[in-house]
Order: sequence, then C-alpha cells, then structure tokens
Amino acid sequence: MEQRRTRRFKLQLPLSITRSGVERVALIGETKNISSSGVLFTAGREPDLGGPIEYIITLNHEGPQTVNLRCIGKVLRAEPSGGEQKDELSYQIAATLERYEFVRDQARNAV
Repeated sequence: MEQRRTRRFKLQLPLSITRSGVERVALIGETKNISSSGVLFTAGREPDLGGPIEYIITLNHEGPQTVNLRCIGKVLRAEPSGGEQKDELSYQIAATLERYEFVRDQARNAV
C-alpha cells in the first residue's frame, strides 16, 4: 500500500511551463493531481530530470477573474504517457511545489 505524506487532489487545470532548467520555455499542459508538496501534470515535451522548473497553474479559468498560481520546484520524474498518437507524444511529469505565489491576470481585468 502506497503511503503519502500529503493528500492528493485530482484536479484537471490548465498549466503552462515558463522555465525548465535555465531555459525559458512556453509549454502548455494540464494537471492530473495536486498536493501541498507537488503536482503531476502532462506536457508535450520532457523537461530536464532533477532540474528546476517554473510553472503556472490557472485557477478559476472559466470565471470572470482568472487567478494564476506561479510555482517553482524541481522535476522528480518524467515518462511518456501511453495512448497518444506518434506525432503528439506527451509526457507525464511529477514536480515538487517548493515556492508559490498567487498572480492575478491583469489582461482580463483591464477595462
């Protein structure tokens, strides 16, 4: 039986990777589950294993005011997710959640 330190919540939320290692990137993904110490998500490219990662999880993406959770952590594991077409291979990525801050979406709020 698997023992976890923190409870995981199955949430499918939009996610974007803004930095992988020292490289700035713009990759889109989706969360599969989230806990207070990490996140499991899918993305189209494999990040550097063990390297730092910066990602943004969009909360309330269908509401009037989008709120983003900007997270910094490190990549724990990445593996190809099955069932994808050859041209659109995606990866299932586990990353820690070491630091975070809430960031309001300015573009949607400007009047």
